[in-house]
Amino acid sequence: MKKLIFLFLFIPFLSKAKAQFTITNTSTISLAELRPDPWPLELQRVVKESDTIYLLSFRDQQYTTEVNMSTLKFGNLQQLKYFQKGLAALKSGSNGDEAKFKEYSVKRADVKKEGICYILTGSLGEIINFHQTEADKMIMTIRSL
Repeated sequence: MKKLIFLFLFIPFLSKAKAQFTITNTSTISLAELRPDPWPLELQRVVKESDTIYLLSFRDQQYTTEVNMSTLKFGNLQQLKYFQKGLAALKSGSNGDEAKFKEYSVKRADVKKEGICYILTGSLGEIINFHQTEADKMIMTIRSL
């Protein structure tokens, strides 16, 4: 009998309990897969409820024997457009030019056999390099948004 009374005392509290988690509707859309494995480079759009962010996902090239994936986050389309403008400015620049942003920097490096390369360095030290053809694809993809 005591167990039954004890149970009835706690049932109202159990019915008013709220869920420990909520389900959110998110979707990740690949805007451009610029380079496949083993050194992937991909531009993505992530939509979460009413918020949209953009990500540049890549494998950190500091680690040649391990796979360490990194992402560069752009909080909105305007930040992504600044990145696109920086790439466009570096394209018309010269060897050693650098575009510095708050969270990352992009440096142009002309290589004789490979042509124009870019070295992107994140604020946490992550590094990726990419060629002019990949930069052109990024510029065109961002421009179309």
